[in-house]
Amino acid sequence: MSETLLRDDDLIVRSDGALRRITLNRPQALNAITLDMAVAMTALLRDWQSDPKVAAVLLDGAGDRGFCAGGDIRALYEAAKNRPKSKPPRAVDALPARFWATEYKLNVLIARYAKPIVAVMDGLVMGGGVGLSAHAAHRVVTERSAVAMPEVSIGFFPDVGASFPLARAPGYIGTYLALTGQRVGAADALACKLADIHVPADHLIELPAVLVNCRGHDAVRAGLQRLSAAPAPARLLKEREWIDACYGGGSLEEIVARLHASGAEGAQAALDVMHKASPTSLKVTLRNIRSAATFDRVEQSFAQDYRIALACIAGHDFIEGIRAAIIDKDRNPHWRPDGIEAVTPEIVDRHFQSVGELELTFE
Repeated sequence: MSETLLRDDDLIVRSDGALRRITLNRPQALNAITLDMAVAMTALLRDWQSDPKVAAVLLDGAGDRGFCAGGDIRALYEAAKNRPKSKPPRAVDALPARFWATEYKLNVLIARYAKPIVAVMDGLVMGGGVGLSAHAAHRVVTERSAVAMPEVSIGFFPDVGASFPLARAPGYIGTYLALTGQRVGAADALACKLADIHVPADHLIELPAVLVNCRGHDAVRAGLQRLSAAPAPARLLKEREWIDACYGGGSLEEIVARLHASGAEGAQAALDVMHKASPTSLKVTLRNIRSAATFDRVEQSFAQDYRIALACIAGHDFIEGIRAAIIDKDRNPHWRPDGIEAVTPEIVDRHFQSVGELELTFE
């Protein structure tokens, strides 16, 4: 018998036997995660990790439009715009610094959780939603799933440790996804190792009953397998030839040149998207994913992401990108610099410098 432990405007928490279920409850905002939600989820997961009555955790989103479309970037924008001029955006008590530190530590808690966490990636999954799901032990996609990291289009970068799995996707597909923000469906998410199993959406209602008494990863996998079905065919693997040929370039300039020279229809579409993105974000993203390929632990990606995120909130393009996409909605951001050739190594290096006492560390 399911028992509701918490229900508010942000989260619904239920108990069902040995299963605990957290539902993101902001469907009007596509379940975008706030600082308060990240704090509450962290506390719940820490409590359950040491509770012998809890065997598994289920994460999903309210409504049928998406699991989580990202973080509450409007709140980050307002905090950055309204901060006192004497207070730097990197200050330890500033909302952006607290939000990202809390969110990233929650993501790492999910990645290292001692008990099975099942993340239901139904509908739209972007940004912070990828952080909550892509690092979970059991990642479920449906025929409605649309997974993306489109941050370069708003002057940011694919954060939440996404560079770690993207760098390990087949060939250079991860680099392509990071630099274009292309959405992928269930089969491509599985092929890119951003998901583990496909369950038809009309079977999701059965998940709690299947997981209610599962103890251990093997039992959870077996339960999910009973509900699974083959997804529609993957698309990206069929385009590996031109993606690898173009996105294997050693620099952003070389990647762009290869895309220009390619006769593939997808290459030209990718170019069109990248031309609209922040040039600084593109170069920072490429360096981030290339370095992530050398990391041994996902925590290294989160620590680096935190440096980059704090540099972005202190700069121009992220605030301008949110303005153009969310605030004024004119879809006409004015990037500075406005061309990739003008983004110098010094500008890129600035995003990877130590943030001193704010350096993110993990237990």
